[in-house]
Amino acid sequence: MHNEPLYQGKAKTLYQTSQPDELIVVFRDDITAFNGEKHDILKDKGRFNAAASAFFMELLAGHGIVTHFIRMDDTITMRVKHLSMIPLEIIIRNRAAGSMVRRYPISEGTIFEFPIITIDYKDDIRGDPMMNDDIICGLGILTPDELSQIKETTRRINTILIDFFAGYGISLIDFKLEFGRCKGVIILGDEISMDSMRLWDTKTGESLDKDVYRQDKGDVITTYQKLLTRILPEIS
Repeated sequence: MHNEPLYQGKAKTLYQTSQPDELIVVFRDDITAFNGEKHDILKDKGRFNAAASAFFMELLAGHGIVTHFIRMDDTITMRVKHLSMIPLEIIIRNRAAGSMVRRYPISEGTIFEFPIITIDYKDDIRGDPMMNDDIICGLGILTPDELSQIKETTRRINTILIDFFAGYGISLIDFKLEFGRCKGVIILGDEISMDSMRLWDTKTGESLDKDVYRQDKGDVITTYQKLLTRILPEIS
């Protein structure tokens, strides 16, 4: 049994442990879109996302990326380092999709010569506004050096994940990262899962991510299971 939650997000709940520098993250079966306007509870969704996130955190750690991940306590419960989260979503885009297509004159699927990093301020009330470097530093959220470090880490993670997915016939279109401070050091936090990535089958262009839910393309749990069967067959 857990104590009262420290924080309950759209799909995860955080609890304090007996160790002040460790938290428990419980991945729930909730799935949402459009800032929570669309919401369902789907069996196995939490388990699939927890398994994927643990796998990718360990994959990145093997490449020298420092993360908050400690271990899995059970199939939906992740033990992590207690971070002071930075209220920014760091999005890196390899091809045009989603909001890039809605907001700018570019066709879906266009490949960028160099990956594009965009940064949104995490605030549902304000609609998660896009930030630029001057605003981020001007508001004191990050120093210029910290912002540069986060962007460089994001690019490294992008390269690692592109190479990984390519081995399974999957194109990494874009994904979101969040970072936090642990004892003064900025490290990767939150999750890396089908909820936070956009993935297309390289041959067919089929969506293998949360867009299936956002755009009513089919059964998203079947899609998540199909992806995990491909990359983590022991989990699915």
